[in-house]
Amino acid sequence: MTEPKAHGRGLRLIAAFKLLKGVALLALGIGALKLLHKDVEAIIVHWINVFQVDPHSHYLQLLLEKLSILDDRRLKQLSVATFIYSAIFMTEGVGLAWRQRWAEYLTIVTTASLLPLEVYELAKHASIGKGLALVINLAVVVYLVVEIRRSRKPS
Repeated sequence: MTEPKAHGRGLRLIAAFKLLKGVALLALGIGALKLLHKDVEAIIVHWINVFQVDPHSHYLQLLLEKLSILDDRRLKQLSVATFIYSAIFMTEGVGLAWRQRWAEYLTIVTTASLLPLEVYELAKHASIGKGLALVINLAVVVYLVVEIRRSRKPS
């Protein structure tokens, strides 16, 4: 039995999205490790000067405030967490690209398990980015559930 083309396209799109997130998190984890034993704030100030960003920007001040608490222990924790999430996203992405049923289930479980946290974060501090992330992740879960149910029904 052949899968409909639309299902293949949808899976490829979700797979690409998951792989992109996995690669981004891998880069973030490597970046966090490269900051070990360094003055993080001085590095950020250097990049602010290189890119000629307004040093008095509200968002930049918030970023600097958050980065100022990053010591080596927290950087290691951050890198481990990003490597774990990266591995999960890449596993989902590769599995979906290979059209593996287990990957569809894994993606449903991992994505749906984070939806309550996304709703909480959106309610706490609403933003377009958080709302968009929630909508995309909800759409991924609904799409995969519908496709799994559709494929189970006898023709």
